[in-house]
Formats: sequence, C-alpha cells, structure tokens
Amino acid sequence: MFGNRFRLFRVFGIEIRADLSWFVVVALFTWSLARQVFPAGQLAPGLTETTYWAMGIVGAALLFASIVLHELGHALVARRHGLPIRGITLFIFGGVAEMTDEPPTAKAEFLVAVAGPAVSVVLGVAFLVAGTAGTLAGWPAPLVAVAVVVGWMNLALVLFNMVPAFPLDGGRVLRSMLWQWRGDLRWATRVTSAIGSALGLGLIGLGVLMAIGANNLIGGVWMALIGMFVRSAARMSYQQLLLRRSLEGEPVARFMETRPVTVPRSISVAELVSDYVYRHHFKMFPVVDGDRLVGCVTTRAVRELPREDWDRQSVGALADSCGPENTVPPDLDAMRALSLMSRTGTSRLLVAEGDHLLGILSLKDLLKFFSLKMELEPGSGAGRVQRPAG
Repeated sequence: MFGNRFRLFRVFGIEIRADLSWFVVVALFTWSLARQVFPAGQLAPGLTETTYWAMGIVGAALLFASIVLHELGHALVARRHGLPIRGITLFIFGGVAEMTDEPPTAKAEFLVAVAGPAVSVVLGVAFLVAGTAGTLAGWPAPLVAVAVVVGWMNLALVLFNMVPAFPLDGGRVLRSMLWQWRGDLRWATRVTSAIGSALGLGLIGLGVLMAIGANNLIGGVWMALIGMFVRSAARMSYQQLLLRRSLEGEPVARFMETRPVTVPRSISVAELVSDYVYRHHFKMFPVVDGDRLVGCVTTRAVRELPREDWDRQSVGALADSCGPENTVPPDLDAMRALSLMSRTGTSRLLVAEGDHLLGILSLKDLLKFFSLKMELEPGSGAGRVQRPAG
C-alpha cells in the first residue's frame, strides 16, 4: 500500500510514519483552507492573505494531529487486546494503524473499530466548544474560525468512517456484528468487503459525474481516487484474511527451498554481483563458510558500499549475522514468518537450526501456494495474487 515512508516521531511506543503522498495532501489541504474555506466563511471575513495562510497552516496541522490521535485510539485499544502494532502511517487518504494480526474475538474487533471514531467525536466536540467559548470570550476571529472548522472536519471524518463498508471503521463495526452473529470471520469479511468494493465503485462513478456533469474536475478526480482506494483496500483486506487462514498452522519447512544458492564468505563483493546477483536475481543470499552458515548478504548492503570497494571487500565482511530478523526455525508457523517479512520489509528468510542452513523461505513461494490453493477452492472470491519478484 505504501511507498517510501519517513519516521516522524514515537508516542506510547508506537512509531508514527509518513508516506510521501502525505506531504502532497498536506500542501493541498493547507492551500484549500487558506484560499477557499477560511476566506469564504463567515467567522473571519476580510482578513489579509497572510493571515489566511497562517490559519490554513494551523488548521491543517490540527487536522492531521487529530488523525494521528484517531489512529492512536485504534492502536492503543488493539494493543490492549494483544494485537501487535507495526506503527501508524499517514498517507494521502488520512492514516492507518498497521495491525499485524486479526482481532481475536468479535468483541475485540468492535472495540478496536469504535475507538478511533470515539476519539474523533471527542475532538470534534472539544474544538466546537472551544470555538463557541472563544466567541463568547472575544477571542480573535482567526482562532475561533480555525477551532470551528477543525471541529466540523473531525465530525465529518466520523461520518465518512462510519459508513458500513470494509475497511472503513463502520465496516469493521458491521464485520464484528456479523462475526458475532454467525461465528464466521471469513464470511463476515467477505460480506463487508463486498460492500466496501461497491462503495468504491459508487465513489468512482460520483467522481466522474462531478468532473463532467458538475464541471468540478478537482473534486471529481479526488472523489474517484478515494473510490479506487476504498475498492482496492476492501479487496486486499479480504485476500489478506484468506492468506492468513491458508498459512496458519503450516510450518515454514513446507514452503522453503531446500537447495538454496549460497555464497562463500571469501569471495569479493564484485564476484558476488557478477556471479550471483546478475545470474540469480535474488535480493538476499546465504553466506557460508564450508558447510557452516555465517549470515546473509543483501543487495541493499551492496548498494551502500562504494563501487570502488567492491573488489577489495569480501562478502564475509559485508554480511549480516544470523538473527531473529532474518533467520527462522523450520517449525515456525508460516503466518508468523510472513508477518516477520512484512515487519522487516524483506522477501526472503534463512531457515536454519543453529549454524546449519536448511533452506530459504521466499515470499513468492508463500503467495504461489496461496494462489494455487484459491484456484482449488471454488467460490473463494480471492482471485489471483500478484507474485513479487525476488
């Protein structure tokens, strides 16, 4: 879902990151507030352009702070129910608390889902109360206007998020109810994801009508983009659940390549690139000393080494040692291995016992198994899974 991400800060032990697309929407939103929303409002008319820009910057900052608090609401409640939180990422359509597992019960799903909107309701009411109190107390008009606008935007965020279409918060609430009713998480996810996909199509159609019929090109394009995101996220969420159910309880030994390509620690980095990377096209190779596993070397490490040092540096000196971030035992649950890949951003893991290499587990092989399994289960609705390279 995300491209390059930048760490902003940590709060309650949760890392807050921003996708590159977030910086674009911050700039657009600031411009919209400064040039359209505040000048056209009745709370602070006739101010200077500089003042409106200052209001736009403060308003955008408060709104995105509200989004972070909204996602923290989800994350903290999820953590109380034992769900690991990878972090919170801000991106073009708002923010997302990245949970690495499904809630254990329907009740937990409900509580996690409503936590974010509850925070937004509190923030919205608080900002509106502050704006009303500020008006009565004679606060400067720009402060009152910013408080009122941010308050209404928080409440608008709640209204949109509570639409009962997965993966919106309202869709998660509906999923928890259906899950509680039927006791079937897969069925509940399929139903709410279908609603989310239909909502996405509706938003795309509305965007086209706005762009063509209402002569609102920017608003129409924005609405269509939101629709495409909702539709894609709904389908992806259902596939992720099916993938999780397919891999849970399966050991990584079932999926590993038992005859992996290994690299001697004594060769140079230049030989690694010419004889292994260009030939096999993998992003990570096990590094061995005879029959003993000593670590792994990645193309990322090679890129960070100056080109003039490739002939002088040995692979052994460049290799990372074996550890829990790159090495798993053969009896580990495959779903836990997939979660490790997701958390570390790698597509290949060493499978070893002590310093004895047993094989390589690749993301491509896990997804290939999932795709084949779905083809053999009529009516799964999963479709094909795109297989990444490497």
